[in-house]
Amino acid sequence: MRGPADRYDTFTIILHWLIAVLILGLLALGFAMTRPGIDPVLQFSLFQWHKSFGMLALVLASVRLLYSLVRPSVSSSAGLSYLERRFAKAVHLLLATLAVLVPLAGWMVASVSPLEIPTFAFNLVVVPHLPVPKSDAAESWWTEAHALLAYFTLALVLLHSAAALHHHYRRRDDVLLRMLGRRSDPPKASVKE
Repeated sequence: MRGPADRYDTFTIILHWLIAVLILGLLALGFAMTRPGIDPVLQFSLFQWHKSFGMLALVLASVRLLYSLVRPSVSSSAGLSYLERRFAKAVHLLLATLAVLVPLAGWMVASVSPLEIPTFAFNLVVVPHLPVPKSDAAESWWTEAHALLAYFTLALVLLHSAAALHHHYRRRDDVLLRMLGRRSDPPKASVKE
């Protein structure tokens, strides 16, 4: 068995940034499509785009989660305390799990709705509903769960981003650089004359 890698591989980096952009876009779209007084035709279109990108996020997040189970882990950045390493690992695992759970909960909303509105993924294919009983109560419950999980994800994304920026600008370590595919240059030894 191989030991921990010292940096993230290209596939992980690409998945990380694609999923990050999707999550932020889905959150923005979620706020836009549920605002009061929105035109119903526009709202329907926004819901379909939200569901389309949500399905894409579900696929990519599932791939990322499964890939993280088979690839070698990445060693912690030098200079992190034991507590920082444990906290970072917990936040990463939670974010990876939520990236799967939030779109799954959204898929459940569409699946349990008595309205049975199909999901037209990118206007190319109809995504089938999950085989679950339909009811107004279930739709209400899953809508609330989807929203709460999304808000929790947003809070964790903000925490994760703030920590990455703190490490980059305040601590000046390689935490953010590693997810950008770069290594930090080792400190240069001063030359005495």
